[in-house]
Amino acid sequence: MEYNTLTETMEALRNEGYTEDFNLKDDHIVSQSGDFQILHHEFEIDKFFRFEGETDPADESILYAISSEKYNLKGVLVNAFGIYSDPVADEMMKKLSFGHGE
Repeated sequence: MEYNTLTETMEALRNEGYTEDFNLKDDHIVSQSGDFQILHHEFEIDKFFRFEGETDPADESILYAISSEKYNLKGVLVNAFGIYSDPVADEMMKKLSFGHGE
């Protein structure tokens, strides 16, 4: 199914069990509570969705549906301006650029 907005897509993913909110750090992702710090080899990107800004295509956001068997977690990571907006380690860059032709 195709979704039109970031909010609509996040809601659909939450209904599929992607309930955790992740934040991107230099060499890992972290759960919103801070209880879990997950390295690049400890999670999989199950799906991703790209959204472009209404007025400026550079206002790109990417929504990742992420799962970690090790921590038994499923959640979402929103990167508001693409993966190059924040400094991240090479391993994370490779992991998050999968499917983007980068």
